[in-house]
Amino acid sequence: MEVKVLNKEGKATTKKVKLNDRIFAVDPNDHAIYLDVKQYLANQRQGTHQARERGEIIGSTRKIKKQKGTGTARAGSIKNPLFRGGGRVFGPRPKVYGFKLNKKLKVLARKSALSYKAKEENIIALEELSFKSPKTKDFVSILSNLKVEGDKTLFVTSENDKNTFLSSRNLSNTKVITADMLNTYDILHSTKLIISEKAFTQIEKQFKA
Repeated sequence: MEVKVLNKEGKATTKKVKLNDRIFAVDPNDHAIYLDVKQYLANQRQGTHQARERGEIIGSTRKIKKQKGTGTARAGSIKNPLFRGGGRVFGPRPKVYGFKLNKKLKVLARKSALSYKAKEENIIALEELSFKSPKTKDFVSILSNLKVEGDKTLFVTSENDKNTFLSSRNLSNTKVITADMLNTYDILHSTKLIISEKAFTQIEKQFKA
């Protein structure tokens, strides 16, 4: 499968990019995609939630009433979880939600996601994206020229360009990443996948096609 390379004006150039079948035309594995996305989202969680248990509450340890003869339940401390301001029973504690996945499985998941995009014809090849200075207006004009201004777009570039990133930062439906940061979640979360001409070569090296 070949894709025409477009310029910033949205016009087709004389160049074409051939999509490698071992990356963009594999038999998708939905379970591998599920696991890779699950790991990505789990790694985004800080896991810093914590509630104070009765041993961590600051307060008096005096027995608040006598053991028997009150007609009510026994109570030995104001920090009892049954009282207002007391410690919480089995409250949340700091936790690491991330988990490990086999590298081959993660590669398969990303190939599967790219294959879905290629099958849906939602991959656009673009000449190398660069800006002389950060200007959101110029980035919006590129989206308009490519006719993707209403879509969720993921731009994949060959190298980290600060001006390109800053130009797209204020656009809620647009994200710019480098080829080495490509992941399953971002691929599937976007409607249109816009890859620079040089980034295709990096993707092939990354997935060892």
